[in-house]
Amino acid sequence: MKRILLLASSHTYRLEPFLEAARKLGVEVVRGLDVPPAHAATKDNLLGLDFRDPARSARQAQAYALDHRLNAVIPTDDATVVLAARLSEELDLPHNSIEAAEAARDKRRMRELFARAGVPSPWFKSFSVTDDPAPIAALVEYPCVLKPTCLSGSRGVIRANDAGEFVTAFARVRAILVKAGLSEMLVEGYLPGIEVALEGILTHGHLKVLALFDKPDLLEGPFFEETIYVTPSRLPASTQQAIFACAAQAAQALGLREGPVHAELRLDDSQPWMLEIAGRSIGGLCSKTLRFGTDLSLEELILRQALGLEIESLQRVSGAGGVMMIPIPGAGTLAGVSGLEAAQAVPGIESVEITAPLNYPLTPLPEGESYLGFIFARGETPAAVEAALRQAHRRLRFEIAPELPVMTYCVSRST
Repeated sequence: MKRILLLASSHTYRLEPFLEAARKLGVEVVRGLDVPPAHAATKDNLLGLDFRDPARSARQAQAYALDHRLNAVIPTDDATVVLAARLSEELDLPHNSIEAAEAARDKRRMRELFARAGVPSPWFKSFSVTDDPAPIAALVEYPCVLKPTCLSGSRGVIRANDAGEFVTAFARVRAILVKAGLSEMLVEGYLPGIEVALEGILTHGHLKVLALFDKPDLLEGPFFEETIYVTPSRLPASTQQAIFACAAQAAQALGLREGPVHAELRLDDSQPWMLEIAGRSIGGLCSKTLRFGTDLSLEELILRQALGLEIESLQRVSGAGGVMMIPIPGAGTLAGVSGLEAAQAVPGIESVEITAPLNYPLTPLPEGESYLGFIFARGETPAAVEAALRQAHRRLRFEIAPELPVMTYCVSRST
């Protein structure tokens, strides 16, 4: 029986979809979970690893592999990509280089490599949280975007249109970085235009595009809260081909060669500009929108490629699919949810999954890093899917209690 080491951080949505894919394939799973150093241990089908200590984690994985052969190491999210490369190298398994994995996690390094390779991307400069923002604000071009170099999910990403907004945004991003134990901030040019997301898989450096998602809600700031993803894209074929070529160039610039990639790009007219590319699959529960061949999940496809198993087809199933990541409308505590049955009754809606538990403290962007849940839809056309997602969203109500009294929010920001 094939055996994989599945790396997962404590707050990932991605563990269960990979476990389900492994069960379907009859693959044994060893879970590599991020735990404090005092609890790092080895048990049957469980490796408690301290992700902040890759050398010790590598030794643990090597010791485990002496008695339990591992056929692949699979990262499930951003926090596990570099460690997966390190462990795969130690175990002599197919993998991206450690340098490539690190570059895909470090936005400053990524920008440097893009610039060196001629990948279209915004201008950038990096700063420390200890820097004084006032003199910097007088020198940068506007509009610009401030962001952490290694956080995901749009956390800490803020647009500034002038020097005053820059100083305010700098202080806010600084607080987020300090809380996360980080010290470096990226400032880059704001790119106008629509945004798209690309899902692909690399084999020996060759990129196969699995899906291109349109993001119909404009992401113009001051914060960049993602909501709707719909595939297939409605962009012209020539524009899509330009996007595919840009993503392949970006992967090559970073040195990514094996496994899944998730890329974010902006379009200025028909010119694609690379925002970032990650050496892992799409985040959250969004992979549920994708099915391949006769009924292959994205996770099963990733496992098959990593294990050298036959892949029936990389062709996405016919029809359109989409997901809405339900944004958090305000800070407070989730006191109640209503309208679920009405939302699920919308034609085309497959499911509405509320992932934030009741009595759970909510933090919106840019400080937050999660969603209230996800809405999934399928239909004959992308337009029908988008309409179903928006209609279902309008039917949901979330009661969020900052303190007292309870406040009711209608979350239909997209109409």
